[in-house]
Amino acid sequence: MRLLKIALLQISPCKTLKENLEKGIRYCKEAKEKGADIALFPEMWSNGYNIYDRPASEWEAEAIPVNDGFVHTFGRLAKKLSMAIGITLLEKHENAPRNSFVLFDRFGEEKFVYAKVHTCDFGVEQNLTPGEDFYVTALDTACGWVNVGAMICYDREFPESARILMLKGAELILVPNACPMEINRLSQLRSRAFENMLAIATCNYPEPVPDCNGGSSVFDGVAYLPGLKDARDTCVLQADGKEGVYIAQLDLEQLRNYRKSEVHGNAYRRPKKYGLLIDTKIAAPFIRNDRRE
Repeated sequence: MRLLKIALLQISPCKTLKENLEKGIRYCKEAKEKGADIALFPEMWSNGYNIYDRPASEWEAEAIPVNDGFVHTFGRLAKKLSMAIGITLLEKHENAPRNSFVLFDRFGEEKFVYAKVHTCDFGVEQNLTPGEDFYVTALDTACGWVNVGAMICYDREFPESARILMLKGAELILVPNACPMEINRLSQLRSRAFENMLAIATCNYPEPVPDCNGGSSVFDGVAYLPGLKDARDTCVLQADGKEGVYIAQLDLEQLRNYRKSEVHGNAYRRPKKYGLLIDTKIAAPFIRNDRRE
């Protein structure tokens, strides 16, 4: 089995939906030229995550339905290029827009639509409709089948996001992002990959996009290998701040062998002891007036 190639499209958005469509197509083609099996966009590519410092009514009007031509153009492109594409958008939704991700396989089939569950309700994302669930699909690639899930940016802050994706069978989590990727956030991604024994690929916007700094990354989750005395670095790619297509290679056979024998993941969990995790009560010092149910 050859290595799975993941392309992180660390690119700056344009001013219009049409321009983002055209630029996205160009960079998907570049990813394919570099041998990618999966191409991943940063968060809310349809409008460049341009929802801050603007009236909500203005950016809410930029929301598009998930069956919009913008989205399905990438479905057709995925089929044409024989490459899976994870496209992101500000999705028009019945009550308020959603921060969404659509995964197309290399045959152009829509595998799932995921909406960000953990919206940043301490800020402007309080105007968005949160997603209701996490999804995993079996993705047919030229390297064979791989079980793929997704989470978006702030979802990373909660161990439960990656944990439930692991429990649903994910081997690879795709993470569109739009925030500064500094040491603590990178450490979160490293931890999510390590504790669940899976790979995590994150695509961020480059410098000088506001509040972003590149740093797109892939952690393969394999901390120990036979014959190695010490633990290995699970980071197989970390981009700098520049715009571009960054390719990471993932050894699925190595990951699967590791998951069969190592001690993390689901083998030694004790779920019956974790009842408090689903208690909805919040106590000081974590009470926030802007929290939503």
